[in-house]
Formats: sequence, structure tokens, C-alpha cells
Amino acid sequence: MTASNPAGGKPHESRITVEVPVLRIGAGQTDYEGLSHYVDFLRKPQGLHMTLLHVGILDDLVQDIEAWTKGMSRSEKVLPEIAGWLTGLPVLQGFLGKSDKLIPLGGGRLMGLEVDVPQEVHDYQALLVQGLHVLLDDLGLDNIDDFILSSPALGYRSPRWLPHIAVGKARTRHEPPMEIAPVPVEFGDSQIRNRDSLPLPG
Repeated sequence: MTASNPAGGKPHESRITVEVPVLRIGAGQTDYEGLSHYVDFLRKPQGLHMTLLHVGILDDLVQDIEAWTKGMSRSEKVLPEIAGWLTGLPVLQGFLGKSDKLIPLGGGRLMGLEVDVPQEVHDYQALLVQGLHVLLDDLGLDNIDDFILSSPALGYRSPRWLPHIAVGKARTRHEPPMEIAPVPVEFGDSQIRNRDSLPLPG
């Protein structure tokens, strides 16, 4: 049994991430809008977030796992295991970070705020990756580090996590990192993006 899908596509085609929403940058809207001096097409503040773990589109991840295990791990087992792990994750409480730098992202197409976050956020993100290792081990995968870095669904580019918030489009493909006046960044509790699209138990 799976969750309903009003869009009419595949039941598990929504992109899944563990993330924290951005509640406020600087003193408010004016401080955030000031970033338009550095980037094009500033994103709406209501949708800003920081990704802690990118899981990807579940159907794609299942295909990656099936290919890696040469069909030994099947979707009927893999999907409920992934969904159960995600929904059982502890919640990271909201926290305060700060940023004083804009950096290029996505191969230079985007710009984002590099964020200095408390150590407990790094610890939580490391916990997520460790939990993913255990999950994949339980699903019968070997060489798990290689799988994580090569899976198109997971989309990892580097084993090192860099806290950041994508805020807009880069003005050129070769924008360098830029120093900005330091701003506090307030984050809410961690959440699962598109949680409603996860398979239901049973």
C-alpha cells in the first residue's frame, strides 16, 4: 500500500530530503532582499531550507540499489525499509547559525549562503549518514561508501557536508565566493520534505 499521489505520476517520484527550514535571515525580509545585489532571481524566503541528507526520488534509489545488488534487494523490501528508517529519525531541534559568505553551487549555476552551524548540527548530519550506512548494509549492499558516492539518486558530489542555503541564480558561471556582512540565520526543527509521498506501513 502506498500513499496517494494527486499529481498522477509514479507513487514514489517525489524528491525526498531531510532538511531544516530557514525561519529568518538577518533582521528579516530587508536583510534577505539585500542579497539581490549579489545574485539573480532571489528565491522566495518561504521556501528556503538547508539540506541535511539528500535521499532523492525513491523509485530511482530503489533502481540504484537493485542494480548494485544485482537484483538481490527487491523494491517490495527496499521501499518499506527506507520509509521506516526515515520516519523513525529523531528530530533535530531548531538552532541559530550565521553566514558571512556567498558561494557558488551546482556547478556554478546557483549561489548560496555558506552557514556556520553549531557542532550538534554536524553531529546530527553525521548520524544521518551513519544511519544510511546501516540501512544499506541491512539491504544487502557491499562497498557502501562507493555506492553512496556513485548513486545518481543520492546525488552526492563529495563525502564532506558543507552547510549551505541556495538563495538564487549566479550572475555568471564563474562567480567566485563573496564575503558579505555577517548575518544570523534562524532554522526550525528538522523535517522530511515530501514525507506524505513515503509508502504507508502495511
